[in-house]
Amino acid sequence: MANIKSQIKRNRQTQVRQLRNRKVRSELITRTKAAVSAAAEGSDDADEALTEAIRRIDMAAQKGMLHKNTAARRKSRLVRQVAEASADQS
Repeated sequence: MANIKSQIKRNRQTQVRQLRNRKVRSELITRTKAAVSAAAEGSDDADEALTEAIRRIDMAAQKGMLHKNTAARRKSRLVRQVAEASADQS
């Protein structure tokens, strides 16, 4: 444990950010899986699930949790995955 006040505060801030980032990361994974599975099932909600997943990725990039190029790469891969899943389903 640090003895310096500024480092103690830094540690507190890091813990808060870590929790926030974990929630966002978990949400991204959940939305991504939901979009791919909805497309694979041929569900009517596939477009909505994809839109929501892309929206969450954009929000994470906007808040600084993801780099903008990482967000773009994830969105590209997600759209490609959903297209393949929906093509395999039909």
